[in-house]
Amino acid sequence: MWKRVVGYGALLAAGTLALQWLDYQRLARMHPGDIYLFLVAAAFLVLGIVVGAKIFAAPAAPTFDGNPKAQTALGLSGRELEVLHELAAGHSNKEIAAHLHVSPNTIKTHVARLFEKLGAKRRTDAIRRARELGIVP
Repeated sequence: MWKRVVGYGALLAAGTLALQWLDYQRLARMHPGDIYLFLVAAAFLVLGIVVGAKIFAAPAAPTFDGNPKAQTALGLSGRELEVLHELAAGHSNKEIAAHLHVSPNTIKTHVARLFEKLGAKRRTDAIRRARELGIVP
């Protein structure tokens, strides 16, 4: 039973393929220039897509390493570095304390030590200095 179904299916597929081939041959004889024009247009379309993708592809963003040499030279601890990143993000002492799960007084101490190590008098000075050194993005 299955052999008969598969055989008829194959025969039907072959007949459909033959009819499509004959239709293509008739179309190719009636409009030979149009087919070549279509192929050239399709080639230029693909070429335009490839070239456009290469030209307008966004360059890979450089990775940020945080300048470990400057961190070591300044003697920044890991927690101070976290606080510095939070400062650069514009968070207040209370927000930083809540995010890092410590007391606001601890954050004040870390900020004071950061000011001392970075030679800053204000938060903006500390952030500017850290950006100059490449410690924060």
